Amino acid sequence: MKRVVVGLSGGVDSSVAAYLLKEQGYEVIGMFMKNWHDDSVTISNECPWLDDSNDAMIVAQQLGIPFQTLDLSAEYKTRIVDYMFREYERGRTPNPDVLCNREIKFDIFLQAALKLGADFVATGHYARKAEIELNDKKIFRLMAGKDSNKDQSYFLCQLTQEQLSKALFPIGELKKSEVRTIASKIGLATAEKKDSQGLCFIGKVHLPDFLQQQLKPKKGKVIVVDSSSPVFNRPDVDLKSMTGPYRYNEGSGKFSGEHRGAHYYTIGQRKGLNMGGFPEPVFVIGTDTVENIIYMGMGESHPGLYRKGLFVPESDVHWVRPDASMKVGERRKLMARIRYRQPLEACELVRAVEGLYMVFDRPQRGITPGQFAAWYEEEELLGSGVIGN
Repeated sequence: MKRVVVGLSGGVDSSVAAYLLKEQGYEVIGMFMKNWHDDSVTISNECPWLDDSNDAMIVAQQLGIPFQTLDLSAEYKTRIVDYMFREYERGRTPNPDVLCNREIKFDIFLQAALKLGADFVATGHYARKAEIELNDKKIFRLMAGKDSNKDQSYFLCQLTQEQLSKALFPIGELKKSEVRTIASKIGLATAEKKDSQGLCFIGKVHLPDFLQQQLKPKKGKVIVVDSSSPVFNRPDVDLKSMTGPYRYNEGSGKFSGEHRGAHYYTIGQRKGLNMGGFPEPVFVIGTDTVENIIYMGMGESHPGLYRKGLFVPESDVHWVRPDASMKVGERRKLMARIRYRQPLEACELVRAVEGLYMVFDRPQRGITPGQFAAWYEEEELLGSGVIGN
């Protein structure tokens, strides 16, 4: 009998994943990952980790499977939290959930599961795994979940072949409504529980308080850039220009107030700006953490919100399918997304010595340095990379 350790998060998805695996004849062990100790920045009524841990334990009891709690808070701080601080300090916006899957769930957690004699680890992700044979070698494919509204393959975009070989995604063929139905039918305690909107296995965190623990406020100028103002590095026919960020100087706009620190803001942000008196909503269209300046644009159609493409430095290019990687000079038409739940967009990937250029058929809103871009061929996620500045 194959043994599988399920990451029980205290939610309905991982609960049903554990149930399905048991029904399929696996020896199932439930394990909750404790990734956080500091409750001072956790919004207590939004899925705190303690409630999630208790729910996970109750589900394990209902299913009659062994249950353990694994304290990974030290590793989470080193690999995820410290990385987030460094990225925000640089004016970039990291994605902790993608990192959590790469560094915690399918690395440290996986190693702990293997020490328990597990053959696989399983999660409640809406994604699928497939296999093919190429040159007498087994290749694992990361496929989108069948529920297009819940597809979570994007969050798994940094996994390796070795990690995929040990991964199971039991609910990947199901829709969310079907998962809820199964949970209700067998009376799971998490059947009606709302989905968590917080960080991976942590819960809802008040991000400004979280960041201010290490990133101190630093007053700076807010410059509002008119939509017709000149910008540097405006997209043109040149590949580097098309995929680079807009560059502004103070002469591009008008001084309109102060902010609390450029490292607190991200491209496309609207909330928390405390900017009033404009006929239309204003958005962050650029940040300069060196000069501590925030550039704002008014209106949903401001050109500063949109870019034709992006660039991923060579060191940040990752192929889930190394056999599908591109050679220098190669161009390939694929589909891609730059954030979770964004519809896939047609693009062309251009492989260069310095990295990977991605040029979209349509300009994309809110391309944000530090986030992950993932590229697909039909339903298969082939690779991903961190968006450069």
